[in-house]
This record gives sequence, structure tokens and C-alpha cells, in this order.
Amino acid sequence: MLRKNKILFLIVTFALIFLLPLIGSLSKWKGLPPGYGDFPAQKVEADPGFSLLYFSLACIVALVITLILVFPRWFGFKRITENAAPKGAATPFPVWFWWSLPVFALSWFLMWARVKLVISLEYYTFVPLWWSFILILDGLVYKRNKGASIISRKPHVMQLLAVVSCFSWFAFEYLNFFVIENWYYPNDKVFSGFGNVFWFSLSYTTVLPAIFEWYLLLKTFSAFRNRYKNGPKFNVSRAFLILYYVLGLILAFGMGYYPYVLFWVLWVALVPMLSAAMALAGYWTPFTPVKNGDWSSVILIGLATLFNGFFWEFWNFGSEWFHDSLPTNPNYWKYSVPYLDKFHIFSEMPVLGYFGYLFFGLNCWIIWLIAAYIFKFNADIDVTGDQS
Repeated sequence: MLRKNKILFLIVTFALIFLLPLIGSLSKWKGLPPGYGDFPAQKVEADPGFSLLYFSLACIVALVITLILVFPRWFGFKRITENAAPKGAATPFPVWFWWSLPVFALSWFLMWARVKLVISLEYYTFVPLWWSFILILDGLVYKRNKGASIISRKPHVMQLLAVVSCFSWFAFEYLNFFVIENWYYPNDKVFSGFGNVFWFSLSYTTVLPAIFEWYLLLKTFSAFRNRYKNGPKFNVSRAFLILYYVLGLILAFGMGYYPYVLFWVLWVALVPMLSAAMALAGYWTPFTPVKNGDWSSVILIGLATLFNGFFWEFWNFGSEWFHDSLPTNPNYWKYSVPYLDKFHIFSEMPVLGYFGYLFFGLNCWIIWLIAAYIFKFNADIDVTGDQS
């Protein structure tokens, strides 16, 4: 396949991500779905209630995933023994780590404390909170990686991550309309319409940088780095990739036509569609190393997103939970998940929802790669350095 045709294939596939749910939704509702176009998303229709059958099936899937992550050797992964790296002089934290700490602490305090004298400042805490946290994570990577991190080695990559992150989360906000708002933002009146677009655009720049910083941080620990590196080899044929791709197309359409039963497809359909499209075109994907038994890229990006997801949910929950007065966090979100909305632990997210983060991380990495292949920039996020 010629390069020009490869790029066209990726562009068409990416366009289908937007078109197929729309077509399915138009068929379902004989028009646009309820709440379509509201920004930020508002909940306009009640979801189906709790379903024991659906919940039980989801618990089985969650249990299998947990067993694979916790007991990989049960599933064919072999232990890797790594020689200990020679100890040298300890690397100090970089200057941006120290600068970020007071910004992080102050932002968190203002977001949760609701100090009446500076109440309007609370509107603007999300972006400094998350960018300072990203820089703190980068500082940890820098220290553990002997001075190698995204900021120190590839600052242009961080800039690109922020741009792609912004546009990619707008894509998820768009797809959210077709599952009838699995998440929504009740504090939509804090800013004006333009203010919401501007502020949320800034907020969306934090998603990919935070996930990839966690990914790089996990890779500095041999326990994570080698845990899933020597597993079952899975080399797929072209026919399998085509079937996998078609499955993604069907799921994308089904998400719009069956918005409640297939709400979870929002986090899954992009993986077969885009990863299969990249593989068919001959591009590297996070699944490429799996043919040699190395599952670490796939699993660690999922775990990185899960760890980061804890902080997303924790800070979001605390920004409103302790207060009954006027809302002050425009970024605050709630969930409306059909069939599974049970068991919340310091989180608006139901416990089973956290397993969606494992797939969301893959989605983010795949979108990052698609952007790099189409716009011809280097998508390599890895940094060099000794690890322990």
C-alpha cells in the first residue's frame, strides 16, 4: 500500500468513528439524539436502571482482567530477571518539580476548601492543578530515569501531546452524545458559552500528557517494566485484522443504535478500528510487540490511565462532595451509566467504571499515533536512561 493510500485509509477510518455512531443514532431516534450539541454535556434523559444480569456479566469480565493483571504467570507470562543497574550518584529533582509543588498544593486547597474571600479563584483551579501534577510526575520520571523525561529530553513532544489531547477529548465529548451522556457537567452556568469552550479547551490539554507521564513513570520500575514483557505470542493474519476492523465498524454503528446496551463501546470501538487500520497499513501500534510476547505497552498504558483515573475521580469528587453551596468547579462531572451504577467509593464513578480506564488509555495512545502518522511528526514518547 502506497504511503498516500495508507494515510487516506487512516483518515477515512477516523472519519468513520464520527459518522457511524451518528448514522446509528439517526436510525434509532429518527433524528439527532436527546441532548445532542449541548456543551458542556447536560443530562436530558434518564438511563435504564440497575440490571443484575448486566452487572454480573460485567463483574465476570472485570474479574478476568484483574486476574490477568495480578497473576500474569497463570496466563503464560514468564518471569524476567533483570540485572541490577549499577548505583551512581542520585539524580536531583529538576527545577520544574519544585516550582510545581506550591502551585499544586494551592490549586488543590482552593478547589476543595472554598475560601469565601477568593471564591472566584476556585473556578480556575483545574488547569493549574493538573498541569502542576503533570510536571510533578515528569520530575519523578526525571529523578528515577537519571535525568531523562519528556520535559528534559523532548519538550516539543509535550507541546504536541497537549494539542492532540485537546482535540481528542473533544472527539470523546462528541461520541458521548450518542450514548446519551454517560458523563455530564452540572455546573455549566459558572462560565458563559464562550467561556466554557475556552476553559474546557485548556482543560482537555492535560489528558494525554498526564497518561503518558504515568506510563513513563511505571516503566522506571522493573516490577512493572518486566511483568508483562514475556507472555504468549500472538501473531495475527491479515484476515484477522480485516475481521477485527469490521467488528469495530459494527460496534461504532451499534453504539449509536443501541446507546444503552452498548454504551461501553465508546471506550472499545476505537481500538479495533484504528489499531487494525494502522496494522493493515503497516504502521506500528501498541499491539505490534505482542507478536513477540511483549504485552507491556498494551498493559502499562492501561494501568497508567487507571492510576491517573484515580486522581481524576478523587479530585473531582472532593470538589463538590464537601459542599452544598453554590457550585464553583465548572469542570465537575457526574456519571449516568446504565445498568451498572452501583458501589461508589469516594467517586462519582461506579467501581466497575474504573475498568474502562484500561481501554481508554489504549484509545489515547492510538489517537496520538494516528495524529502522528497523518501529520508526519515523531510519536515516540520513550526517553532514554538507566532504570532500577
